[in-house]
Parts: sequence; C-alpha cells; structure tokens
Amino acid sequence: MDLIQIAQETFRTEAEALLAMAQRLDHHFLDAIALIHATKGKLIITGVGKSGLVGAKMAATFASTGTSSFFLHPTEALHGDLGMIGKEDTVLAISSSGESEELTKILPHIKRFNIPLIGLTGHGDSSLAHYADVWLDISVEKEACPLNVAPTTSTTLTMALGDALAVALMKQRGFKKEDFASFHPGGSLGKKLFVKVKDLMRTESLPVIKHDTPLKEAVVAMSEGKLGTVLIVDENERFTALLSDGDLRRALMQKDFSMDRPALVYATQHPKSYSNTELLASEALEIIENERIQLLPITDKEGKIIGTLHIHDLVNAGIKSR
Repeated sequence: MDLIQIAQETFRTEAEALLAMAQRLDHHFLDAIALIHATKGKLIITGVGKSGLVGAKMAATFASTGTSSFFLHPTEALHGDLGMIGKEDTVLAISSSGESEELTKILPHIKRFNIPLIGLTGHGDSSLAHYADVWLDISVEKEACPLNVAPTTSTTLTMALGDALAVALMKQRGFKKEDFASFHPGGSLGKKLFVKVKDLMRTESLPVIKHDTPLKEAVVAMSEGKLGTVLIVDENERFTALLSDGDLRRALMQKDFSMDRPALVYATQHPKSYSNTELLASEALEIIENERIQLLPITDKEGKIIGTLHIHDLVNAGIKSR
C-alpha cells in the first residue's frame, strides 16, 4: 500500500467512525445538552494527554459560541486548582479509557460537591462512566493508526462530538451571527458588524482648501495631504467640491488650463459625502465601491468636513463589503 492509499484509508476510517457516531446519538446527547444549557456557571472541560488537547479546543469552541467555558488540567486541579470549579459549574471530562489516573483522582471530589459531570469515554463500565451523570460513548471500532494504538480516529470523533454539542447549544440559545461577532471583534465578521466610520476616518491634517484657492496651491495641498485629493469648502466652511488627481490630469488636457485659476474650476462639484459617523465601515466600503471613488468625505450636519475615509484605510483594516 503506497502512502496515498494509507492517507485515503485514514480518511475513510475516521469518516466511517463519524457516521457511526451520528447514527448512535440518543437521549444521552440530549441530556448533555440540557445539563449544559441549564448551567448557571461555567462549563469546565478536563482531560489528560490527547484528550486534554481535544478538551482545550472544545473549551475554546464553546466559549466563542455562547457557552462560558475553560479547560482545567486534572493535575493542576489536584494541586489547588480544583477550587476553580464552582457549585454552579458543570464538568465535562474526557478519557477514552475512562481510567486516566490523574482524571479519576479528581472525580470523587467533583461529586462530593454535587457538581454535574458529563463523561466522554469509550467504556461504559469505566470509573468515568460510573461517576458521570451523563455518559457519552466515544468508542471507535479502530484507530486510523496502523498499530491501532495512537489516538487518531478517537480524537477526531471526540472533537467532532464537542462541535456537535456546541452547535446544538447555539441553536438551543438562538445564538446569532451578531452574537458570534461580539466574541470575535478582531475577526472579519466582527469588523464587518461592529467597526464604524468614526473608528477609521482620518480627522487630522486634512487637505482642505478655500473655494478661491489657486490650483498651484491646491496641488501643494494635495501632495502634503497624501490622499490624492483636496477638499474644497465655501466661505462658510461647507464642503462643496473635490479635486482629485484624476480631475487634475483631465484639466491638463484643456486648452485654457492655468495653474493660476481657482482649483474649483477644475474640481468635481457636489461630490458624494456622508455625515453619519455611526455608519458601519463595511457599508461605507460599499458606497465607495458603488460610486467608484477612493475617498469618502465625512461632514457634520451643517456640511462642514470632520474627516475622510479612504478605501486604503478600509482595506488595511481588513474591512470587507457586506
């Protein structure tokens, strides 16, 4: 058997175990969901070795999908951290054999305080299954490992079961996209749903000129502003026009072009602007893309410029249109 075949067999073995698990889900799964959903405190996940690594991932998934959770190593629990488990918490313990020494040592202490325990193990006659209020069977027919000893199929199945619990709880709680984004403010979804124009707009050293400013001075202001644009205001400081580098290039083609004429002569009149600083940055990007512009001036209710939003600022911040 070549290496490609070995890899394919690994996928098949683990996929078959996942399908078998899907078929044997029963009321025990629903009992686990009900227990976690009713938990007023946190869901504490614990396990040793590979089970511990899977547990840490599960805790992270639960925490980001609306179930307050963290991972606690059994050894640390034995040496003082058991106090991190409160009476309103629920413990989810993982052990394929159900007899991991470090884990079994803390089980009596967990039950002594009447803390609900969900056990994930492949042996219904194990210590973990005995202590558990709810036992979920994570047994597999065989590991993908050719020696049938290294945790492979079993860890994949356990991680998938954790995902199934987390997803079911999301549905149970009515967890929405906005809720997920609130736990991931730095992610693309969080940025799309929470970052606003006021968070990204430039407010200092803006290239603003008066309506009667000569073009040669406007070019200097354009260069210093580093936006490829100057904003033109009237005698009352209200935004009236915009001179872009594109406008300047087109002006150069005119027969009566003069650097001494007012920049307003060559500017785009009544350009697009926006005054709602609470507008989502992703929606602002849509406006910029639909209008085929690079800069969106931001004004107050009186039409005075208070900032600018450049497409490069949005892209650099990782903002994507809705």
